[in-house]
Amino acid sequence: MNRFFGIGRISTNLELRQTNSGKSVVKFNLAINRYGDGVDFIPVQVWGTQAENLVQYQQKGNQLAIEGSIRIDSYTDSEGNNRYSTYVLAQNVQFLDKKPINNNTAEEQPSQTSDPFEEFGEQVSIDDNFLD
Repeated sequence: MNRFFGIGRISTNLELRQTNSGKSVVKFNLAINRYGDGVDFIPVQVWGTQAENLVQYQQKGNQLAIEGSIRIDSYTDSEGNNRYSTYVLAQNVQFLDKKPINNNTAEEQPSQTSDPFEEFGEQVSIDDNFLD
């Protein structure tokens, strides 16, 4: 079974490209912390609508969850040498951060309210006796 699951941060700028046949693709590195010390920079490819959404809604530094498979492509360069390219081909991309509006920093963005249910129009309180 060839499955990859990883959570990390986009470590390169996202640039959407089109193939000759019109398919969208974005290639980037995902920085994933190692258990213990260090960081691995995993090359990732995302295709199609997911690639378009990724470039539109995410940016360098944002956190993603990636599900996919590891691929190894081989080719011969212009000098006749065999070359290999290893990357993760993403089938599912989950956005764990939002792209800042107008590139504002976190300090400039409004803070969240203390009541997460405020948007529903009523306050929710917990009865202290409920837990007894």
